[in-house]
Amino acid sequence: MPRLLADLTPLRVSADFRRLWLGNTLSAVGSQLTLVAVSLEVYKITQSSLYVGLLGLFAVVPLIVAGLYGGAVADAFDRRRVALASAAVLWLATAAIAAQAWAGLESVWVLYGLIAVHSGAVGINQPTRGAIIPALVGVKLLPAANALNMVTFSIAMMVGPLLGGVLVAQVGYAWTYSIDVVTYLAALWAIWRLPPLPPEQADDDGGAAAPSPRRRRVGLGSVVEGFGFLATRRNVRMTFVIDLAAMIMAAPRALLPAIGAVLIGGGETTVGVLLAATALGAFLTGLFSGPLGRIHWHGAAVYWSVVAWGLCICGFGVIVYLAAGTDVPDDGSSTAWLWPAAGFLLLAGVADSVSGVFRNTILQSATPDRLRGRLQGVFIVVVAGGPRVGDLVAGGAASLVGEPWTLMVGGLLCVAVATGLMRWQPGFLRYDARRPVP
Repeated sequence: MPRLLADLTPLRVSADFRRLWLGNTLSAVGSQLTLVAVSLEVYKITQSSLYVGLLGLFAVVPLIVAGLYGGAVADAFDRRRVALASAAVLWLATAAIAAQAWAGLESVWVLYGLIAVHSGAVGINQPTRGAIIPALVGVKLLPAANALNMVTFSIAMMVGPLLGGVLVAQVGYAWTYSIDVVTYLAALWAIWRLPPLPPEQADDDGGAAAPSPRRRRVGLGSVVEGFGFLATRRNVRMTFVIDLAAMIMAAPRALLPAIGAVLIGGGETTVGVLLAATALGAFLTGLFSGPLGRIHWHGAAVYWSVVAWGLCICGFGVIVYLAAGTDVPDDGSSTAWLWPAAGFLLLAGVADSVSGVFRNTILQSATPDRLRGRLQGVFIVVVAGGPRVGDLVAGGAASLVGEPWTLMVGGLLCVAVATGLMRWQPGFLRYDARRPVP
């Protein structure tokens, strides 16, 4: 049994990583409350999946810009200070979202603007934290640390959406947002306790030199340098491309409010259950992540995980299609369809988590410290920005062909595109962590 459970060594050997992990776990739950509540509030104001999908547009643009530039900042300045400053902006943006709810503005454009600020701060904060982790635990413990971070993410995605749907229904948007304002203080405390973390600088020969607190100039050239490194690492590049295919083709999140309100029934509670099911899959993956450390064929693991994701989203669409052909009970719920739908999303969460662990491990181990912030910036743009673009695509497609067909066709397209990518670059399937070829 211990060989199946998550490896807790990073938590035992690094007090800084332990505090950061605990703080992020608590604050991440509150962040998910806000993200779920914002999508529900936008749907309440507009009664349109398209407007919910537009949240992705207002989030992805600042996320891309801030993520790429923020990674360069993390490679030039003390990473503790960069993480602390961006976390403070995140906290202020969340406080403003809560304030608009307490004021009863009910303005979709105010929400769009605040989400844009929030996403911009995420674009700086997450690449910086990702670049910090190897310095806290070492390269050998990266798979275990990434699996533990997956547990954090999954707990947030499981508990946050479920509580978000229930809290919005019971106490309203203002109190739900306010919980996030309080819990995010845990993340600020954890970052505050970190030691100074100046990044390594390149020496005259292009290698890694000792960490230096001296500031470097941050501009377009430093961002281009990161892309130049990525251009020479085809397997690392493929981890980004295949994940974008999965998230853009088969992202279900923007469709869930309509599915809960009309097709399956149950409203906000159904949305919370469906989101929590995906997170439960991720949580189970992290909890029983011991065998992942013994898998060496990381590229093949990523590919088959993406295929499984697409098939699960297609299956979820089939359930929604069948539910749409039946009458929703007078009480607005239909558990006969809810639990099969949740089952497909649970399996999708498992697939997505396995893919995430191996993609991040390939990236972190193949990138030198002096460039790690910039490559983590690209990673965050893909991981966080891809689903946002997917929300926009799904919302627009649903307005034309409906939610069930959007899910079914999108899932099959995900499988087809991933398979096409492997035919284009078959070497990715042969990527072996024992003999890595970045």
